[in-house]
Amino acid sequence: MKKILLVEDDSSIADMISIYLREEGYSVIGAMDGESARKALSGTAADLIILDIMLPDTDGMTLCAEIRSVSDIPILMLSARQDVNDRVEALLTGADDYLSKPFSMRELAARVEALLRRANYSARTVGLRNSSALTLDTNRRKLFHNGKPVETTYHEFELMRVFLLSPGKVFSREELLRKIKGPQVPVTDRAIDVHITNLRKKLEANPRYPRYIKTVWGIGYKYNAEHYDHYGRGLYS
Repeated sequence: MKKILLVEDDSSIADMISIYLREEGYSVIGAMDGESARKALSGTAADLIILDIMLPDTDGMTLCAEIRSVSDIPILMLSARQDVNDRVEALLTGADDYLSKPFSMRELAARVEALLRRANYSARTVGLRNSSALTLDTNRRKLFHNGKPVETTYHEFELMRVFLLSPGKVFSREELLRKIKGPQVPVTDRAIDVHITNLRKKLEANPRYPRYIKTVWGIGYKYNAEHYDHYGRGLYS
């Protein structure tokens, strides 16, 4: 049974979500503020976090950044804010998905299932290795740059998987979004741009002149094949 940490200070919303997800077969651990969420995370291994953006003792964005600095666990952000800038900020902070209130329980459950399915798939798939500067270990979900670990969000890691599987191939923003979030997700160019910008900041000596992830104007992005020498596949036990 998958464990979900639900961080929501509105008890009526928290109860509604908990009841629905438990009926869907999930184990739900509740927390009503940042401090109780931190204690819950230190005491149990959650498979996914549903995190409200407005908490009584800390900002959800701050808590999201704290979690992302030490873990790549999928994070679904909830918020009554519907401005596109808030969604962009959530992605920049490290959230893997963003759902505006009010929302349907069916949509929430579908997004939870999609995030868990992709995380489970990633844990089972093959390891990929770039023998020049980047190494992607899909078994441990770790990205290394020149031998040093690079912290990535769930979607940043999935983007690197897509690029390294097809070096030199040009992907449109829509293609990339569908590959990392599934075929039913609404397409927004800005979401992919945010992930690419974050990856460049983490990987490039000068993000304004990227060597790895190249922009193909009018189309999308590609991984620069010149920096890709080899990738190998090997099933992990």
